[in-house]
Amino acid sequence: MTEAVAIVVGYLLGSTPSAYLATRLAVGKDIRHLGGGNVGGLNIFREVGFWPAAAVVIVDLGKGAAAVAVAYWLLEVTTPFVLLAGLAAVIGHNWMVWLKFSGGKGVGAAFGALAVLFPVYGYPQGLAILFGIILIPFIFTRNVALSTGIGLVALPLIVWFLTGSGLATIVAVVLGLMIALRFLPTALAAIKKSGVAGAFGVDHWQRDKSKRES
Repeated sequence: MTEAVAIVVGYLLGSTPSAYLATRLAVGKDIRHLGGGNVGGLNIFREVGFWPAAAVVIVDLGKGAAAVAVAYWLLEVTTPFVLLAGLAAVIGHNWMVWLKFSGGKGVGAAFGALAVLFPVYGYPQGLAILFGIILIPFIFTRNVALSTGIGLVALPLIVWFLTGSGLATIVAVVLGLMIALRFLPTALAAIKKSGVAGAFGVDHWQRDKSKRES
């Protein structure tokens, strides 16, 4: 029963519609009808502004972190269910029960969960490695989606190298696939619009630059 509670709590925490609420409070609109319709920090940054987006990012990170913290410290479930609670938070974020199962891409909730998981199990260096892998391509490309994607591809390798745990590695693979599934429509739309695969994930600064140059 406790294990089931950990997963349900993780899902409900992840389902907190932070971007939807922030947009309603800031501009009185539905974030699902703005920009790409994604219920997440990047869309709200582009369509609403920096401060609402910053608040959303903090809350989204907190959702994943809280899901793991509740499972690990409060409910004291075994490791597989701590991992599943973190995964449930990402599922909740991507398919929010309060928004008829629409949602974001799960990146914030995922990194929030990882920010707790790596240290509590004795692998804080995993976070440093992951963020290093994301930061290097971002410096050169300024492409948030591409850099994050590279990090998620590397995550199972990082987990396996540090822990040797088949279960943890499988969870990392599932996590990456779930986020990739949410990114896929955006990628296909960008490719269709431009005809160039590299258009996937063009970020706010790149779009602003294009507008100024034109």
